[in-house]
Amino acid sequence: MVGGEINSNANVNYQKVIRDTIKRIGYDSDEKGLNYFTCAVQNGLEQQSPDIAQGVHENRSDEDVGAGDQGLMFGYATDETEEKMPLTLMLAHKLNIKMAELRKSGEEKWIRPDSKTQVTIEHKIIGGAVVPVRVHTIVISVQHADYITNEEMRAILRQKVINQVVPAKMLDENTIYHIQPSGRFVIGGPQSDAGLTGRKIIVDTYGGWGAHGGGAFSGKDYTKVDRSAAYAARWVAKSLVCAGLCRRVLVQVAYAIGVSHPLSLHVETYGSGRIPDRLIKQVIEDNFDLRPGRIVKDLALDKPIYSATASFGHFGRKGFSWEEPKTLDLNNDVKAAMAAAPGN
Repeated sequence: MVGGEINSNANVNYQKVIRDTIKRIGYDSDEKGLNYFTCAVQNGLEQQSPDIAQGVHENRSDEDVGAGDQGLMFGYATDETEEKMPLTLMLAHKLNIKMAELRKSGEEKWIRPDSKTQVTIEHKIIGGAVVPVRVHTIVISVQHADYITNEEMRAILRQKVINQVVPAKMLDENTIYHIQPSGRFVIGGPQSDAGLTGRKIIVDTYGGWGAHGGGAFSGKDYTKVDRSAAYAARWVAKSLVCAGLCRRVLVQVAYAIGVSHPLSLHVETYGSGRIPDRLIKQVIEDNFDLRPGRIVKDLALDKPIYSATASFGHFGRKGFSWEEPKTLDLNNDVKAAMAAAPGN
């Protein structure tokens, strides 16, 4: 079932879109718990409330469109990985991606679309920055065909997934592995869980690092700052780290429904900044327009780009505009502070 509220003049073949999506995910037979061809599809989409429309975008210029809701949005970046993301989350995503590759290629036909991973890492905090030391624990649960044994699955997942994804230097004799810890995962996906878009907001973002305002991304258009402002905050945070202004940063932005300009902006570098946080905040204000209307233009959020965000996280992957760091213009005060920073 698909439900929600939307204003659009587009003529959408919902049946085809939904069935094609289910097929693309991998649910193409009754044996897997759902068959895109035979499943029932119910459409519960309705028009958006006129109260919201009049307060957000009616009789306004594109750049002055108001925020679609109130709330706090956060962006986070850290230099512990090339992607400027937490290593715990990047490894968890890459484990899932590897299993999907083995399934889609047909190399491991027993793998089903439903899977979950978790990686625990020991780390040090040095100068406010996160420095990974070793992998403490790896958890993998993946839906599987009924004909394969746990021993076979565990051997394959160690060899073809974990050893191909996790750097060998991060593993040691004390690393703990929980592979298929429930013992059986034949029934999975929509057959075993009701499911609801937006229930996994932490794995969609930073895996517990940084902070989260509580709003999900998927199922929302760019007028909803839960999504667009969180993307923009990630863009800001990654740009700051890539520019060398800090090694780790959390950016918080607050909005009110119908109001175009952010209510507040807060920056936390955890002591990792080369310059004071107040100057980093000034850099943000000088380089980024965080009104929803400008975010849409700067990040091209009015394009059909969202399907790729539905799996393997919204951040830390190539192909998203908010993952392309912006070249920052620094004022004289910032340049002077950078020049006076230790290590220069």
